Amino acid sequence: MTSTAADGSSSLALPVLDEELDSRLRDRLTLVEERLEREIRSEAAFVTEAARHLMNAGGKRFRPALTLLCAEAGPAPGSPEVITSACVVELTHLASLYHDDVMDEAQLRRGAASANSRWDNHVAILTGDFLFSKSSELTSTLGAEAVRIQAETFTALVEGQILETLTPGPGEDALAHYLRVVQGKTGSLIATSARYGARFAGAAPEVERALTAYGERVGMAFQLSDDILDVAAESVESGKTPGTDLREGVPTLPVLMARRSARPEDRRLLSLLDSDLSDDARHEEALALLRRHPALDEARAHVLDITRQAQRFLDVLPPGPVREALDAFAVLTATRSS
Repeated sequence: MTSTAADGSSSLALPVLDEELDSRLRDRLTLVEERLEREIRSEAAFVTEAARHLMNAGGKRFRPALTLLCAEAGPAPGSPEVITSACVVELTHLASLYHDDVMDEAQLRRGAASANSRWDNHVAILTGDFLFSKSSELTSTLGAEAVRIQAETFTALVEGQILETLTPGPGEDALAHYLRVVQGKTGSLIATSARYGARFAGAAPEVERALTAYGERVGMAFQLSDDILDVAAESVESGKTPGTDLREGVPTLPVLMARRSARPEDRRLLSLLDSDLSDDARHEEALALLRRHPALDEARAHVLDITRQAQRFLDVLPPGPVREALDAFAVLTATRSS
């Protein structure tokens, strides 16, 4: 669960410097937490236990927090519909994690045993399905347009997951394929998080459109900066074991950029990337070569470019603490160390 402030309100994963804005958002995030706790209760006790297991495992809640922050761009940021929509995006995110862990055969999630390893795949799948159904129930209370948006978001999530399982076809650019995966799996829901906040606070249509585009790019930057951390992090202080994706053969931005660089001196690195990196010596060598490769700085530059795109969409907002917080959040996603 998110950490708790001294007054009992939830702390924020977003960089909000304005004290009044921070206080409002934390109070509303507390309402979201309370609502989530009610919504995950099932008639089947084991499903409630499994749902609570991951919900309380230390997630940052930055999707609902982003919903609440973007709602400040409208005239009714504290409306009940904003709180409901913040719950919708978090339940959707949690549900996707249960299914992801089954597909990836993950043993850990947020430092704790994943649901599929603590129970089994059947429990994890049922729990994910239950959370998806709860998010759909809540969405139905927000009106037909919200149902359409949620359906499109869910389609993008699933298609991103499907694309991730597919090898790029002959002549298809592997990097472009991967960026479509990231856009679907991560960018789409964060875009909807921002969109819901603006929409249900009554923001103008042009503000809703701009914040939706902002959210998609911030979401992509968040995932791609995670890719960079997998290579660049020197210790587990980053919250990740360095080189985990590399060891497991998961395509990431620095690896894909290194593969397409085609420098003669990269033959050893490419050979290692095509080998079994569960071997510690080969893994350490590949990680060291990647850290020295220009692809790492190229990946950082790509993430910064996406971040700048996100920031430009904020021109629709007037100067002030809301725009400043959204701008700072975009920068944080690109430069984070955890």
